[in-house]
Amino acid sequence: MKGKRTLLVVGVLAISAIGATQVKEILKVLGVGAAVKQFGPEINRSINKLTSHKDSFATTTKVVPIISAGIDSRKAIGAAQVMGPRDKVDQVQAVAQLDQDIFGREIKIRAMIPISSKEVVQDIKRVEGVGVSGIVDLKL
Repeated sequence: MKGKRTLLVVGVLAISAIGATQVKEILKVLGVGAAVKQFGPEINRSINKLTSHKDSFATTTKVVPIISAGIDSRKAIGAAQVMGPRDKVDQVQAVAQLDQDIFGREIKIRAMIPISSKEVVQDIKRVEGVGVSGIVDLKL
């Protein structure tokens, strides 16, 4: 019982130290990741219906999280549909969204890269032959 109480106090102090805004951002990231994991196949079918696409061995699709990184990035997370050969699409774990402002803040460039890991900060491992075929806007 004493251990549980200590753990609770440590948790409350940690949340207080993080701050309400950061906790909200963490919940968004965890919530979007869970939503993509839970509803990804259903979202994928909806996009395929919208675009009149039927998966085959040659070309298949799936929905994965988008993880943003880059200079002046918001580090937001969302979801994207990727498309390509089944064996390549199966390797995709996420889409890295890299963005950067150029010419001051007049132009923003954005690259969407299907990757085989959810770690965009440490190492981006591109999955060749797979592209982004849809973007999922999640209202949080």
